[in-house]
Amino acid sequence: MHKKNIVHRDIKPENILMESKDPKNTNLKITDFGFAKCYDPSEGGLTETLGSPLYMAPEIIKKLPYDCSVDVWALGVLSFIMLSGKPPFKGKSKEEIFA
Repeated sequence: MHKKNIVHRDIKPENILMESKDPKNTNLKITDFGFAKCYDPSEGGLTETLGSPLYMAPEIIKKLPYDCSVDVWALGVLSFIMLSGKPPFKGKSKEEIFA
């Protein structure tokens, strides 16, 4: 996906499916490409503010140009939640989470 310059922009648990035909080998599949977009790196990146607030990278929140690295950030947030059982950022509203 990233090798083809496609940014998902909404990586979160609800959009990851596990497929297991063999208990020793589980495949993960990413779903819901509604916010996904192909971009041209020579144009400087994407700027739309899209995604789930808890998983948004700082550059999206700050309205800076971004690329596929925002998906890696979201995977980091997802990993943090899986390891600790709680989100890395606290807040009851989108503004509190962003702060």
